[in-house]
Amino acid sequence: MTELRLGPDRPTDAERAAVDAVVAPVGPAVVAEHERFTRGGPHRARDRRHLLLPALHALQEAAGWISPGGVNHVAATLGVPPAEAFGVASFYDLFATEPQPSTVVRVCDDVACRLFGTGAIDAALDRAGAGGAARHHSPCLGLCDHGAGALVQRTGAAPAGVRAVAGASEPVVEAGSCGRRLVARVGVVDPASLDDYRAHGGYAALERAFALGADAVIAAVTVAGLRGRGGAAFPTGAKWRAVADQAGRTRHVVANADESEPGTFKDRVLMEGDPFALVEALTIAGFAVGAHQGWIYVRGEYPEAIGALRRAIASARAAGLLGPSVAGCDWAFDIELRSGAGAYICGEETALFNSIEGRRGEPRNKPPFPVTHGLFGEPTAINNVETLLNVPGIVLGGADAFRAVGTAESSGTRLFCLSGHVARPGLYEHPFGVTLRQVIDAAGGVSGGRPLQAVLLGGAAGTFVDPAGLDVELSFEGARAAGVALGSGVVMLFDDTVELPDTVARLARFFRDESCGQCVPCRVGTQRVVEWLDAPVGDRAVLDDLVAVMTDASICGLGQTATSALRSAQRLGLPVRKERR
Repeated sequence: MTELRLGPDRPTDAERAAVDAVVAPVGPAVVAEHERFTRGGPHRARDRRHLLLPALHALQEAAGWISPGGVNHVAATLGVPPAEAFGVASFYDLFATEPQPSTVVRVCDDVACRLFGTGAIDAALDRAGAGGAARHHSPCLGLCDHGAGALVQRTGAAPAGVRAVAGASEPVVEAGSCGRRLVARVGVVDPASLDDYRAHGGYAALERAFALGADAVIAAVTVAGLRGRGGAAFPTGAKWRAVADQAGRTRHVVANADESEPGTFKDRVLMEGDPFALVEALTIAGFAVGAHQGWIYVRGEYPEAIGALRRAIASARAAGLLGPSVAGCDWAFDIELRSGAGAYICGEETALFNSIEGRRGEPRNKPPFPVTHGLFGEPTAINNVETLLNVPGIVLGGADAFRAVGTAESSGTRLFCLSGHVARPGLYEHPFGVTLRQVIDAAGGVSGGRPLQAVLLGGAAGTFVDPAGLDVELSFEGARAAGVALGSGVVMLFDDTVELPDTVARLARFFRDESCGQCVPCRVGTQRVVEWLDAPVGDRAVLDDLVAVMTDASICGLGQTATSALRSAQRLGLPVRKERR
């Protein structure tokens, strides 16, 4: 499929019906009056390319793969060149561009699940009756608190997650000394019931936000010191203020739920257990910055979270809490849900924008920044799920109460994802300033009482910590002083039985496989790091040069941080290369 014109292949009736069900109900994009003679306004009024990703999902579910006939139908319907439509389809791991069996099982073999052995996972699947399905190894599926997991794709049905197929006790959701805040309703409310959510305080924050006014909401978030929980730690109030100041332009708010960092599952737990909270928080963000459209982009490996959010959005819309007059006020706001399709890079904000827009999920150069040129080239405030879920508490309780928890530079609480060789894996909420040792102790310490070899802190792009470093303060300033990364809140334990070089090598392969290939430093550099680890002899100077080039010249954070864990292990004197005999 290399032509810009339509080929001879035609869709099946099932493919046509599946695509039309997604595309037909949606009309052309609305273009504001001031845009009609700028940025191709008349063309954008007819542009429905942003429906390309949902259309490809419909094809995948209906036929089990993206066929040439299906691509032709999607291309003709949306006005996208077939070659570009195929280029998008071939970008994502969850889409197949060749025929495959009706059932495909993607078995996680990433860092946490490898601790329990893919052989044990395969055996468990056989016992569950999945022996005849095609199997592929997959990067992290965000089920690390369950020990090991798999994702099942069946033709004619949406994907389904398979959890706890090997090796783990039942995961927990707990809070530290500050009590339950972000996780207060998880496991308490019925996630499918708007009435139950409201009975437990839901939508009181939105009502309060309307009473305060948009500027006061942004001021409260700013004074509270809320910073991004996705890894970059950018001040949320400053981001919202910059978007709100783009008066006269169409603005967007986006929830980045493409949580794909190995070892991370906090946003999944929140979306599955308290989906209305994200809908409400994003609505408050839209009100604050003056947006009329919100977007939630969820990784495709989270079918339960996607289902929960779809139900929550539909319920909120039916109750008048989304739509042309939110809660009876003179303000229109609605939310569209987008499912990713297996691309770690789409967690990078500009790659996520490209994915929503129906393009390959490749990062953009900065500047310009999203606050002025984000989604569809328009001002956009994008925050991850954990960050947004702090907002209702700030609006209701006030900025001072929020700042009273945590440290001077790190206000509020933080969610930590405990996995690996830990006695009680799960999601733990602690105030900033807690030590790594306290976080581990709260989860019962190392499973089986074995000696601890190392902790991976922050995720694949994070840093290793050895037993001597467990008293590091987990705050932005504490982590900076210690030279470690909080990242996405990963705390993954490795006992003394683990061959750490295997873990380091798996991390290197992860970044090589997930590089979008757009820039040479990342595309070539990640491959060279894998080769360096596999070589009989590794020249340290060669690695130093690779790291310098990747860090300084890669377009986005993937290439810039791909060697962070490896370098931290070297600094600690941990083994990173297998012994050659």
